[in-house]
Amino acid sequence: MVENRKNPFQELEKSLKEAPPEMKKKVMRDIAIVKLVMDMTFLVTANYSSILNGLFKTKQRN
Repeated sequence: MVENRKNPFQELEKSLKEAPPEMKKKVMRDIAIVKLVMDMTFLVTANYSSILNGLFKTKQRN
């Protein structure tokens, strides 16, 4: 016995509305700031291994 049920996801899709341009602009600006912080963090942390290797590496004398 198959009952006819409404798909709740189709109802959600019908109620979608366009976001205001100000909100879109704010979200995109926030995403750009987060990406910038992530890129800067990568630049700072990417060199730690080479710095530590340089500190602990002993030079061999001939």
